[in-house]
Amino acid sequence: MISLAEAQQIVIGGCEPVAPVLVDCQLMSGRVVAQDVVATEFIPPFANTAVDGFAVRAQDATTAGVELEVLGVIGAGHVAEYVVGPGQAARIMTGAPMPMGADAVVMIEDTIELTPTRVRINKAAKVGDAVRKIGEDVRAGDVVFKSGEVINSAGIGVLAGINARRVLSYPKLRVAMLSTGDELVIDGSDLKPGQIRESNLTMLAAMIEAAGCEVINLGIVADDQAVLENKLREVAANCDAIVTSGGVGQGDFDVVKIVLSQIAEMNWMQMAIKPAKPFAFGKLKTTDKRVIPIFGLPGNPVSSMISFELLARPSLRKMMGHTKNLARPTVRAIVDAPMKRKQDGKIHFMRVFGEFADDGRLHVRDTGPQGSHQLAATAQANGLAMVPDGNGLAVGSEVDVMLLA
Repeated sequence: MISLAEAQQIVIGGCEPVAPVLVDCQLMSGRVVAQDVVATEFIPPFANTAVDGFAVRAQDATTAGVELEVLGVIGAGHVAEYVVGPGQAARIMTGAPMPMGADAVVMIEDTIELTPTRVRINKAAKVGDAVRKIGEDVRAGDVVFKSGEVINSAGIGVLAGINARRVLSYPKLRVAMLSTGDELVIDGSDLKPGQIRESNLTMLAAMIEAAGCEVINLGIVADDQAVLENKLREVAANCDAIVTSGGVGQGDFDVVKIVLSQIAEMNWMQMAIKPAKPFAFGKLKTTDKRVIPIFGLPGNPVSSMISFELLARPSLRKMMGHTKNLARPTVRAIVDAPMKRKQDGKIHFMRVFGEFADDGRLHVRDTGPQGSHQLAATAQANGLAMVPDGNGLAVGSEVDVMLLA
């Protein structure tokens, strides 16, 4: 067996970012920029008001109670053609450009409109009150996003605001996934003796999408070596990575293992963890000289889920340009119920539910049966407790927990 760290070095270390492409700014959420984004425009592009009110000369409203002549009304998207002079003001709406001559805005709540052309200012003003300056948020020439940064929803707004309509970034990966097995039923029909319903691919499709990738679901492929090889070579020409489920254990005599051993450079691993001990990682060369990573997950559903989290997900994120936080965050938690296990030389990943208590610490307890085939208990978990080799952990012990939600 090898350690989890050794396996991660082989798998994650064996994956490289894909080539960046130009992406429409509206599609940038969650993507990593591949080069610095430099602003060519100012935000805001002109001085404007932050509130509804009256644009004034601060020197005309140094005390409350002054009355000023109202020259007109300025709405957002309109520019005043006049200059605010001594004793004058302009009614102005939020976002509208400041008129020439004015240097402050008094909120509407602090004024009384005496007539359509006369206003009383009930609060003293000073230069800059409620005025958004040109370039106050972003200035032309600013590096708004550095290469390697992830764009969130607010970031998309910034890109639109500086007119960065297309951004060089790492694309979403196209991830093909498949499984084999004559025992698997996917059409909802009644089960025959020896059959089970497919669940792994359904689960993995959601996990792959949640990782920010596009899914190419090949479903259940027939237990036929020629059919499987043709399917793998065909999909490799149109995807960036392949995920398989099942057939990676030492004792498995599965068409997936046979075919992958023949057409790809594979590394068949046994890791010192439970569940998810077996894992396969390989590289398939395509006719156009690309190298497609293959992640071979074990067939038991919990093992499949955990190995995806520990190895496949961080690798896919790295391929999409992520350099930080490849793995999910891990926190130190307090054990609220005994976590029993037997000594076997492995780290046990126990499915737990955690909540922050009044002490500000995360407190966890297992979610139920921990068998690698028992997915129902896993569905209630929001973390994986990394229980070290030994006889388990007592109440009040500390344990590292990988957060899943």
